Amino acid sequence: MDLLTPIIILNLVAGSLAVVLVIANKLFAEYGDVTLDVNDGEEEFVVEGGSTLLQAFTDNEIYIPSACGGQGSCGFCTAKVKEGGGPVLPTEEPMLTRGELIEGVRLSCQVKVREDMKVEIEDKYLEVEKYDAEVISTRDVTPSIKEIVFDLKEPETIDFSAGQYVQVQVPADGDTVDRAYSIASKESVHDRVMLTVQLIEGGLGSTYLHELEEGDELEFTGPFGDFVIQDTDATIVGVAGGVGLAPLRSIVFSLLEKGVDREIWLFYGAWTREDLYYHEDLQELAEEYDNFNYVPALDSSNPDWDGEVGLVTEVMKDYLQKGEDMEGYLCGPPPMMDATIDLLTDYGVDEEDILFDDFS
Repeated sequence: MDLLTPIIILNLVAGSLAVVLVIANKLFAEYGDVTLDVNDGEEEFVVEGGSTLLQAFTDNEIYIPSACGGQGSCGFCTAKVKEGGGPVLPTEEPMLTRGELIEGVRLSCQVKVREDMKVEIEDKYLEVEKYDAEVISTRDVTPSIKEIVFDLKEPETIDFSAGQYVQVQVPADGDTVDRAYSIASKESVHDRVMLTVQLIEGGLGSTYLHELEEGDELEFTGPFGDFVIQDTDATIVGVAGGVGLAPLRSIVFSLLEKGVDREIWLFYGAWTREDLYYHEDLQELAEEYDNFNYVPALDSSNPDWDGEVGLVTEVMKDYLQKGEDMEGYLCGPPPMMDATIDLLTDYGVDEEDILFDDFS
């Protein structure tokens, strides 16, 4: 009996603590209805407290970028919190600059809506829509990259700028997460969207998209992104690696279709000949348009390849001139983009004239 008494007491204490925690959770985790004011009353709605700011936006058909699906790792879902929101969390700080922190910029996927809030987002996000679409074709363009074309059902058309992307809603554990993919189709095509998706082992989004078949339905939001051609007369230097060709394909095809006479270069790096996709299409464009130059390069030599071999940045040196008025548009693996930025700045291109889309 002497041994049992302390055990009984400990069980009673533990049970009491559990009850206290349950009561505390009820008292402090349920926040009731909360009013969210967006852009000084441009949008205002009431939500149930406790969700993230990003979820509150989505539930009320406001779609902002969130390429990582709300995990706090992409830094895209920023919003300026003017009132409410609580202190900045450690998960936010690495993704925000000192200037952004001073201005009240937060990651909406990390901010909990616990009280009335006033927030500010870019006006363009209030125009972003959710699309219902149906798969009309799929095909393998390389051993690991699949081309998928969607027919838009509701709304039936989309307006976007070449270089932008959409966020596909991917099923996950009874819910959905967003995954970002660049639009590969031309600006002039408004009733369809084409994506090129590389299969990543264990990748939630790429696995889902690669398994889609003709007739399957899906949802996405968009368009998003500022990776678009600037309105200047500078030579356009596009550099792509692997599946990073997608937005640059859209850019090149759209510019040439519109009759833009600026000089355009597209340098494209791939591992092997079979990893070069849309190769013949781009060759035909280069033959048809005097202002378009297409330079593919393979990582290593191949008996069936008589083109450039080696790192794209080394190949570029044989074609570009230092001091020329140029703008850079880069999409590919971070090491390739870092090396290309170094090269272009060494050639006299200002950093603000180098745009990049880091698909990592």
